[in-house]
Amino acid sequence: MLDHGAAPPTARSESGPRAQALGSQARGSQGLGPRGLPSRLMRRKPVELLVAEGGQGEGGKLRRSLGMWQLTMISIGATLGTGIFVVLGEAVPDAGPAVIVSFAIAGLTALFSALSYAELAGTIPVSGSSYSYAYATLGELVAWVCGWCLILEYGVSVAAVAVGWGQYLNELLDGTLGVTIPDALAAPPGDGGLFNLPALLVVLLAMAFLLGGAKESARANTIMVGVKIAALVLFCAVAFTGIRAGNYTPFMPLGMAGVSAAGATLFFSYIGFDAASTAGEEAKNPQRDLPRAIMLSLVIVTALYCLVAAVAVGALPWKRFAGSEAALAGIMKDVTGQSFWAVLLAAGAVVAIASVVLTVLYGQTRILFAMSRDGLVPKVFSRVHPGSGVPRANTVIVSLFCGVLAAAIPLGQLADATSIGTLFAFALVNIAVIVLRRTRPTMERTFRVPLAPLFPLVGLGLCLWMMGSLDRVTWMVFGVWMAVGLVLYFAYGMRRSRLATAEK
Repeated sequence: MLDHGAAPPTARSESGPRAQALGSQARGSQGLGPRGLPSRLMRRKPVELLVAEGGQGEGGKLRRSLGMWQLTMISIGATLGTGIFVVLGEAVPDAGPAVIVSFAIAGLTALFSALSYAELAGTIPVSGSSYSYAYATLGELVAWVCGWCLILEYGVSVAAVAVGWGQYLNELLDGTLGVTIPDALAAPPGDGGLFNLPALLVVLLAMAFLLGGAKESARANTIMVGVKIAALVLFCAVAFTGIRAGNYTPFMPLGMAGVSAAGATLFFSYIGFDAASTAGEEAKNPQRDLPRAIMLSLVIVTALYCLVAAVAVGALPWKRFAGSEAALAGIMKDVTGQSFWAVLLAAGAVVAIASVVLTVLYGQTRILFAMSRDGLVPKVFSRVHPGSGVPRANTVIVSLFCGVLAAAIPLGQLADATSIGTLFAFALVNIAVIVLRRTRPTMERTFRVPLAPLFPLVGLGLCLWMMGSLDRVTWMVFGVWMAVGLVLYFAYGMRRSRLATAEK
């Protein structure tokens, strides 16, 4: 629940003495004195130090320019996109018309983790999101693992979503101009092409917006979110005329097992609400606005998902959804008998997916910014241009990497690994809430998870359950990714960590 009277945790921005005092606090209060390996792996970064460093980068400072509405749009922008435009066609064959219930169940599942995110975002309003929350509560090694999972979640999902954008762009071009981008330039090697040019272009377009500044990027994202919400509302208005009551019966043809299976699939449509927490150091009033933005965005997205699903299954018999990757566009065409409406919806999908690329790419750069400031990755990622207040080198490096990944590599099972990385990070956030409540019970919090620790434990259990439902190949990819991350940590991060240098 919101605690309007609570004061946010603050620390004055000082130089010299501040660094010495906080370094001493880090060693003393967190037990960093012993230099044995277990102690080094478990060293924690004090919340006060995390907050005091907010916005500080190499050579410049991030600018606080985002209000609650812009933060909400960032969260919606990262969440509302490919899920509703694509995954609906995969979920309806499992649940039938009861896919409406599946969306509600998936939203409820996401809610438990969102509550934990909201509490920690208001208490530790920094760019690192769950990485920083883990650093303050669970220790450096766990924080690194969390950050490495977030790199997988954000980086690979940018590439995967960019590939989807190219497919929708081709549909739009075909419907409007009667032309399509040749396969050689619209698919990577191994998928029948040489280079996926559209995927690279949308990432570079997002990079251009991000280089203009957080405020400018947020403004562009708000416009794009407005367009895709309008597209979904338009779909509901047009498809509503084609609803037939008989399409809702039987409502649950495959039983509760089908509803649950569809819910597990649809949960990944909610991944992205945590993007707002990566803007903690560029929010005007993060302690107040971040919790509200996270919860409001989840409510809006869930309502839209359920509304669109209800109209879609009412307008099209559920058995006809099988194998449809553009179910909404097909419904528009069937109901009206014209291709115009389907083309209009495809245009909305192009904008929708572009906003996902923009906001997820933003989140990736801010997480690397926080990790770099802590010394766990090279300093180039925390360099801030003094004029624009943007981590330019970070943005360019991440954008080019994601763009080339999308353009040149068939993602396949690697894209599925984003789900397991996200669920792992969500699980850690639920644990972090419980740990911080026990270690710092008197800390002022602008938002509190109700019925803690019950709700965080429920969120943890749901995340673990969904991780267990993923296939063996996804777990193998995740294991390899984690092994590479641990090698990098022990070879670089553990020795160059700012907390490690404070011990010397």
